[in-house]
Amino acid sequence: MIEIISTAERQARMTSGGLGEADARAWSEAVDAQRFVVPSDAASLDADAAGARPVFEQGWHLLGRMPLRSKRSPAEKEAALAVVHGMAEVCSRLSRAHGTTMYRLLTDEMTRPVRIDSLLWQGAERWPGLLPTKAAVEREAEHMQIDKDGLEINQGVFTGEIMADPACGKHLLLSMLHPTQEALAHLDEFIAKGRVDLGPVRVEAHGETGYLYFQHTKYLNAEDDEAQLPQEIGVDLILLHPDIRMGVIRGEVMEHPKYKGRRVFDSGINLTRIYNGKQSYLFYLIRDFGMMNKIYRGLAGPDAYEAVMETTLEIPWIAVVETHAIGGGCQVLLVVDYVIAEAGAYFNLPARKEGIIPGCANMRLPRFMGERMARQAIMFDKTFYVESPEAQALVNEVHPREHLDAAVKLAVENAIGSGMVSAGGNRKAIRVETEPLDKMREYFVTYASEQAFCHLSEQLTYNLERHWNAREKKLKQA
Repeated sequence: MIEIISTAERQARMTSGGLGEADARAWSEAVDAQRFVVPSDAASLDADAAGARPVFEQGWHLLGRMPLRSKRSPAEKEAALAVVHGMAEVCSRLSRAHGTTMYRLLTDEMTRPVRIDSLLWQGAERWPGLLPTKAAVEREAEHMQIDKDGLEINQGVFTGEIMADPACGKHLLLSMLHPTQEALAHLDEFIAKGRVDLGPVRVEAHGETGYLYFQHTKYLNAEDDEAQLPQEIGVDLILLHPDIRMGVIRGEVMEHPKYKGRRVFDSGINLTRIYNGKQSYLFYLIRDFGMMNKIYRGLAGPDAYEAVMETTLEIPWIAVVETHAIGGGCQVLLVVDYVIAEAGAYFNLPARKEGIIPGCANMRLPRFMGERMARQAIMFDKTFYVESPEAQALVNEVHPREHLDAAVKLAVENAIGSGMVSAGGNRKAIRVETEPLDKMREYFVTYASEQAFCHLSEQLTYNLERHWNAREKKLKQA
């Protein structure tokens, strides 16, 4: 979270860290001078954004004068953090004052859907300094994670302020429930051939059932920026296919020596890419707003923005857990309708060891397991083997590996054979009580900024080195 400190304290930290007393005083005073016009309109927004721009530009200039983060002394690290949090504070104030106006301008008065990544890139171009440009984020990705100062933090701060507005937040969530253009481009092929290979993901249609296979096998089906869009496209295709009434999510067979010939469901976020600085903060938002929410809620209907109730096109989903469902894989289990697991498999949420927040698990897991067990899973690294009594809160069936195919087939036949007319209605009715769209919006007011600070924290790298042996694994890959 943003550390709010006095002008004097910020100046003292910056001076102690070698940024120069005059520069520290001038910049600290400039941060505190940013007070923005309310109520907001386009003219006051542009004036305030222009006034804040030098604060961001000078802040990054000051950080650029310092050694790389991994080479800084303790005093230099404190000085750099004072600058990063000062910029985040200005971003928060500006976004809180003008966020609704910004969002309406970027979406033509909320008359068209805009994806979260497009929204942030457009905002960066329209109000320079407030948000990082795509080119700037790509340049920063050339650094190891330990050497990033947090260029993407303002993306999280800005998103949290947008989600705080009920109308804007709902519009953004519904916008992300529209099918991707890539899925629409592949739809005719999927209908005609019954199969589309998207690289990290493959989708197949068999009768009234769509199968989504995770096949990012190089990383044991870990989730990352490379796999993210194909996963969402695959979900879209299954939801868009006119004959499909049920979806099945399953991991592909591995070639990795440790798991050769076995299927792995999901190995969680790609820690290799995080450690090497290649994993974006935007991954978290796009994944939960896109693929995960589409599995949970379906695709937005044409009148989704105006409707009082959720007008989504949705189907039931089955997840088949083989070997393990780590982190993001465990999160998938919280949005599907039925889980079939291989005997001996396990699931867990090791986000604390990694130093991040496990998506929407903090909101959803207590509904399944109760708050005490959810805290143990999220904060104390509990692993659940699928045969355990606690795992029954998430797992419906457990079978030996050789019986899984038959179990999946039988579950699909039972569901489809009983008729699917009420499936969408029952899913919506459950969500009315457990997680209406506004509850998710409220969750992301906090999550968006907190995850940004976690993802860009120095502690994240230390956690990976301590719990994942990241430094040793990097040397082996070199």
